[in-house]
Amino acid sequence: MPELPEVEALSRDLAARLDGRAITAVHLAAFSALKTFDPPLSAVEDTFVEGVARHGKFLDITAGGLHLVLHLARAGWIRWRDDVPALPPRPGGKSPLAVRIVLDEDESGSQAGLDITEAGTKKSLALYVVRSPQDVPGVARLGPDPLDDAFTVEVLQKILTEAGRSQIKGVLRHQGTIAGIGNAYSDELLHAARMSPFKPANSLDSDEVEVLYAAIRDVLSAAVARAEGVAMSELKGEKKSNLAVHGKTGKPCPVCGDVVREVSFADSSLQYCATCQTDGKPLADRRTSKFLK
Repeated sequence: MPELPEVEALSRDLAARLDGRAITAVHLAAFSALKTFDPPLSAVEDTFVEGVARHGKFLDITAGGLHLVLHLARAGWIRWRDDVPALPPRPGGKSPLAVRIVLDEDESGSQAGLDITEAGTKKSLALYVVRSPQDVPGVARLGPDPLDDAFTVEVLQKILTEAGRSQIKGVLRHQGTIAGIGNAYSDELLHAARMSPFKPANSLDSDEVEVLYAAIRDVLSAAVARAEGVAMSELKGEKKSNLAVHGKTGKPCPVCGDVVREVSFADSSLQYCATCQTDGKPLADRRTSKFLK
């Protein structure tokens, strides 16, 4: 799933590519992707792109005073096409294509565009056409952005205190608490902070809160910096190649050399290093926060 660093990179890339361009058509290939009806999707056609922004994991393309807000969900992605096909895509087919945004012709006469795709059978990608990003329920519910100047140690301390005994991994992933951190980067920053993913949120002392805060800022900032200028088609590979523990089950921890372990759940998993994060004790691979005996 694209998380804050990848969505930020997409936002910056699209801002440069779409600057001064007009949207001539928007073709909906997967009807389930469109979550709004007023304004209609056609309202952004024949309008100029005014900017691209990010809200948590949401992309926001402003055109003609309206906002095309996109959430890529678990398996969605955006692909740039230098020359789109002349015929619009057939709706309801087996293609992963969900939406195609067609742009005006460039100086060479080519008509470029964006293909918004979603792999797999579970379709969760969402597209909204709204007058304000706050009209999208998921955006309206977002917590503070962890790279915003307003996200301070004090803000993090308040979040952790209010979360009570909730496991810190879940607190970090909850978009209404902190925006943009998902499964992968919560593993990464907890590894950097040397903390168990099952540690109760309100159990951190002031020094631990400082350490966690630094890990959040450092891990995410470094990921954003690495993704700067990376082509859309290469962002996923760039992310995977630079992860320390997430998706690295069975491989050596890059810090201590211990094997990276996994805890599996019904629809996801987490990875961690027992030596770095849990005093050498493996976590139970089931839905509890207890250690294996």
